[in-house]
Amino acid sequence: MTGLDPLIHAPARLRIVSLLAAAEEAEFAFVRDQVEVSDSVLSKHASALEAAGYVEIRKGYVGKRPRTWLRLSARGRRAYLDHISALQAIVAQSGLSLASEREPANGHPG
Repeated sequence: MTGLDPLIHAPARLRIVSLLAAAEEAEFAFVRDQVEVSDSVLSKHASALEAAGYVEIRKGYVGKRPRTWLRLSARGRRAYLDHISALQAIVAQSGLSLASEREPANGHPG
């Protein structure tokens, strides 16, 4: 199985890419707050993802305040979807279902 991407497998990067996959683009501070990392950590992850061609970084202004926006590139979207498919295949191979794992053996919740 080759769909797992080590660059986006790290938890923070996977959360960043997953968040960006659901949006046209997102403002840096929003991503930082959602992923619950510091500015410097997000900046490092965003730079690594940009270097791989997975994320596009756009800088501009809102009024006189500088802003940074992140966007998942087409290449990044493909890598993310391949990664998720590989994770789903691993789970499917185990024969486990998340729903069945949450129910007690007697079949009654709680």
